[in-house]
Amino acid sequence: MALCAYAYMTDEKIMIDGCSDRICSEHGKEKDMTGIERLRIYMEEKGLDGFYVAGPANVRCISGYTGEDSWLLIGRKNQYFITDPRYTEQASMECPEYTVIDWRASKGRSVGSALAGVVEQDGIGTMGFEEDVLTYQGWKDMQEMLSAELVPTHGVIEAFREVKTPEEIKKLQIACDIASRAFEKILGDIRVGVTEKELAAKLAWYMVAEGADTKPYGGILISGARTSLLHGIPGKKAIEYGDFVLLDYGCQYDGYLSDMTRTVVVGRADAKQREVYELCRRMTEETEDAILPGVTGAECYEASLKAIEGTEYFPYHYGGIGHGVGLFVHELPFIGKNSTAVLKENSVMTVEPGIYIPGWGGVRIEDQGIVTAEGYQNLISATRELIEL
Repeated sequence: MALCAYAYMTDEKIMIDGCSDRICSEHGKEKDMTGIERLRIYMEEKGLDGFYVAGPANVRCISGYTGEDSWLLIGRKNQYFITDPRYTEQASMECPEYTVIDWRASKGRSVGSALAGVVEQDGIGTMGFEEDVLTYQGWKDMQEMLSAELVPTHGVIEAFREVKTPEEIKKLQIACDIASRAFEKILGDIRVGVTEKELAAKLAWYMVAEGADTKPYGGILISGARTSLLHGIPGKKAIEYGDFVLLDYGCQYDGYLSDMTRTVVVGRADAKQREVYELCRRMTEETEDAILPGVTGAECYEASLKAIEGTEYFPYHYGGIGHGVGLFVHELPFIGKNSTAVLKENSVMTVEPGIYIPGWGGVRIEDQGIVTAEGYQNLISATRELIEL
């Protein structure tokens, strides 16, 4: 998906709290540890007796659970999986090393009361929580119910997820292959008179038919002057001759996401469309050429600007041009104007610079690839050449 709008502004805070670099340097085996092992090391370093995990992607990262409506409480020795009767059987099968708790059976019939029982039972005095996930009401309820001191954290498990395992990379490659095959299919449906909504629905279907999970996430398919909308929503607009059509989409495969963008022209492109497209293609390729372990997100962003420096199109670029992808579509690391992220080998991330001209239209070309020791390995097979339909 386009736009890491908040991402490149929050990079520094995520990395400070997550301290994944320090874990690796001190223990020397970051890639060999499971998520729960790394979380317990973090807890020990920060003096926490427990850690409450509520973000869905983080619950999966730590426990391996693939369902919904679940929360974890990780103690120094014990770990608890909190859910309701719809998911207790699935949790028992997928997370056999956890004690599964049905919160509806707790004294107060709430997640907070279930937590309170465990906190009291295990003598948890300090409990970390994800400050960007827990609602204010949830925090208030826990303050009232729990005897433990609540300690806010930010980006801890997200930092663990930044470097992908070989198994995760395999799933991400499959998700990218599915999206690339769907792109080849949707090209046959893009024509004058078809609406954006119709095309978006067909594209989603093609991905499921090609093997994606049936749980889709939002996609962008817009046309004509609307392509200058960085996060435009597919509407009733019919495709017209000469339109740019921008497709920014992806799918899930076993929970892991793909994210790609291609921009095509219906009919013959005019001179300005060709010029803008070529500049955007150069921006994407020159950014990818700059990617290596140890390079910062800001340095990659600077590389994206070379193609448009001194042109009339410079004012129309956007400052966030890439993000990590995994269990969530916008993960660490981020590429952007203010990014302090240092790229790491085996991170999987997008590169997606664009040119967006209000009232005229826009072009974005987005790849998803692996940061390798040699550079950027693109996982998207769809061509970056201009396609005229």
